[in-house]
Amino acid sequence: MSISEHKKAMRQRLVAQRLQLPDRQHRVEMLQQVMRIWLLGRPDAVIGAYWPIKGEFDPLPALHRWKEDGEWMDEPQGRKIGLPIVDKHHKTLSFHAWYPGCLMQDDEYGIPTPQDTEAITPTLLFVACVGYGAGGYRLGYGGGFYDRTLATRLPRPFTVGLSFSAGFVQNFEPEPHDVPLDAILNEYGVAGSPSL
Repeated sequence: MSISEHKKAMRQRLVAQRLQLPDRQHRVEMLQQVMRIWLLGRPDAVIGAYWPIKGEFDPLPALHRWKEDGEWMDEPQGRKIGLPIVDKHHKTLSFHAWYPGCLMQDDEYGIPTPQDTEAITPTLLFVACVGYGAGGYRLGYGGGFYDRTLATRLPRPFTVGLSFSAGFVQNFEPEPHDVPLDAILNEYGVAGSPSL
């Protein structure tokens, strides 16, 4: 079996497992709490995230709360949340402001994206993980969008993977082009992080 076939099978297994978690709601609540605590004291005012698909953890409720907390603290710049928009030509991502109720439109992959909102540059980027291994390495869907995007971003945002602990892959072997994340959060706290 080739590396790509092995990864494809692993993705299918992990997505199916994630969709069938019997205690999913409890895990969601735990990871929401971990995320909110982890964000305390972070200096970031612009955070990029993702619209959840295929049973991924939804980071948007915790981020909306983070944004509201900034408004309550009367921060002069205000806090912003961005969601990715695919650049089909370069196969990279740009981020546009998102807020509850903003106009959304499905992209070519069927994922909702903000429409007619400003482009923003996140200093912190939350990334969904199909799976993850030690050292901050993430298994995505295989498109390479995040790796290509991060390779061109200067300064590079602080990257944080989000996954349930069931997504941990023992003996995960990254490929040479894989870029490790700065941290990974699961429902029990920080996991697989090279820098925290």
